[in-house]
Amino acid sequence: QVQLVESGGGLVQAGGSLRLSCAVSGSIFSIKPMGWYRQAPGKQREAVAAITSGGVTNYADSVKGRFTISRDSAKNTVYLQMNSLKPEETAVYYCYGEDGLNDYWGQGTQVTVSS
Repeated sequence: QVQLVESGGGLVQAGGSLRLSCAVSGSIFSIKPMGWYRQAPGKQREAVAAITSGGVTNYADSVKGRFTISRDSAKNTVYLQMNSLKPEETAVYYCYGEDGLNDYWGQGTQVTVSS
C-alpha cells in the first residue's frame, strides 16, 4: 500500500514557484520522508534534494539556490519549495522515505512548467 503521499504539483509558468509536500499516510511516524527525486519523460530518475533527521540538506547542483527542502517534524512532513522554475524541470516528482531499514516511495506528483 501507499505509505508516502505527495501533493502540490501542477502547472506553472516559467519563472514561477511551487511547493511540494510529502506526508506519511496514516501518521506512521516510524517512516520518515527524506527527500525528492524527479523523472522527466525519456529520462532516468534523478535525485533533487534530501534532508536528514538532523536537518542536514543536500541538493543537486542544478537546483542549488532555487529549491529549498524543509521538514515539519510535528507533522512528519517534508516540503520542497521550488522557485524560478524552468521548462526543462517538467517531470514527475517522487518523495522517498526511510524507517531505518527499508526505503519507501510515493506515487509521484506531476510538475509542468510552461514556456
